[in-house]
Amino acid sequence: MTNEYVDVIIVGAGLSGIGSAYHLQEKCPDKSYLILEGRESLGGTWDLFRYPGIRSDSDMFTLGYNFKPWREGKAIADGQSILNYVRETSAENGIDKHIRYQHLVREARWSGKQGCWTVTAERGDTGATVTIRCGFLLMCSGYYSYKQGYTPDFNGRDDFKGKIVHPQQWPGDLDYRGKKVVVIGSGATAVTLIPEMAADAEHVVMLQRSPTYMVSMPDTDWIANILRKILPEKMAYAITRWKNIRFQQFVYRQTRKAPEKVRNKLLKLARKELGPDCDFDTNFTPRYNPWDQRLCLVPNADFFHAVRDGGASVVTGRIERFTENGVLLESGDELEADIIVTATGLDLCLLGDAQFYANGQPIDFADSFSYKSMMFSDVPNLVSTFGYINASWTLKADLTAEFVCRLLNHMDETETRVCTPRLRNEDKDMPGLPWIADFSSNYIQRKIHLLPKQGDRDPWINTQNYIADKKVIREGAIDDGALQFTNPEQEIDAGHLASDAA
Repeated sequence: MTNEYVDVIIVGAGLSGIGSAYHLQEKCPDKSYLILEGRESLGGTWDLFRYPGIRSDSDMFTLGYNFKPWREGKAIADGQSILNYVRETSAENGIDKHIRYQHLVREARWSGKQGCWTVTAERGDTGATVTIRCGFLLMCSGYYSYKQGYTPDFNGRDDFKGKIVHPQQWPGDLDYRGKKVVVIGSGATAVTLIPEMAADAEHVVMLQRSPTYMVSMPDTDWIANILRKILPEKMAYAITRWKNIRFQQFVYRQTRKAPEKVRNKLLKLARKELGPDCDFDTNFTPRYNPWDQRLCLVPNADFFHAVRDGGASVVTGRIERFTENGVLLESGDELEADIIVTATGLDLCLLGDAQFYANGQPIDFADSFSYKSMMFSDVPNLVSTFGYINASWTLKADLTAEFVCRLLNHMDETETRVCTPRLRNEDKDMPGLPWIADFSSNYIQRKIHLLPKQGDRDPWINTQNYIADKKVIREGAIDDGALQFTNPEQEIDAGHLASDAA
């Protein structure tokens, strides 16, 4: 349907996409929009992942939306509760009526003459190709490939006689009761999985190349629960949210200012939880500073309890190969297993792995500079939502959606239809720096060459700082000299709007 046109296309019906639609409806009520979702249901991450114990690794007072209070008792929530929250947000605001499921976006082409994007999606139910035009494209497709997780090429993989499972493709019928399990990896997924599996498995081994920082916190926020009893709901939520944001930022700043002090504190707390019998220096003392990679949250010390009580153990070493019966390490030790779980990370992708073109030419986003960490130099009318590495994803998603609304309203006020970030004269000598600095996690480092560059001055800096971004993104001038506003060469037929498209 090449004649179909909406003002805004949102790609992705996960946490970011549903939140963005809410902001768009509230702040730009005259704009028509569609959400294109490649899968058959909404929820994104929280609908895709089904492994045991799936939960947030951020508190829900900051991972939740700024406009919708989190009402559950647990601040560290299970995946189903988060999915219910996203579904409820969609249904109670009529957002679900704007979603087209099984519409996987394959490419988007910008026409400078018409000032619009033509988005091509493949329908999962029929295999048909659908094209829709829009004035503005908002990518909320997440940061990793939904097709598969990342798994290294393990030597001897085909020799193993048991089952090999990646958490991103967890089989619903996997029975691990009474089985020996080896979980490869020591990130958030492994730390979540292991205490759940250890309750029923014969034994679970976490096999890691190197240790990760782990910090225990209660899964409830007692201050939040008290505030909810004595204050109106929205006020209690806002105060708790502010408290938790400030705490997150304080901890992160301390890791930059006094890394050794924070390191010693974290290790002291973990050592206390694990007791004197574990090989702490080998298995729980990282080689890097805190927040050079994400900290692993351990709610109610469940992972530590599983290790201390003997249901799980930790082995640090490198894999030589898989064998018939398990995993052989370079040390010569063999770990027996009935099931191997490759919790080896995500496969990062940019903008949902779709192909982008401008005036017939392919766009290489790695050649661009990132504008306010959400747009790309010389690419018009396109915003991408990418959350924080050191704080809750939704904090940045909300700010990004609010910025899009401000931008669209500014364009209406100035009667312009095209906005393009461009380097100013004073930016032409700017060095191209890594988009995310001082962060060594493998999932970023493997694909950092695909990401845009950041500069050394505003608005080209990716701050990774919510407090700073609030001022720049929420309050900063839209017309800042770097964002240029123009009109296309010819008008487009916008006769088929949201009433037809929805």
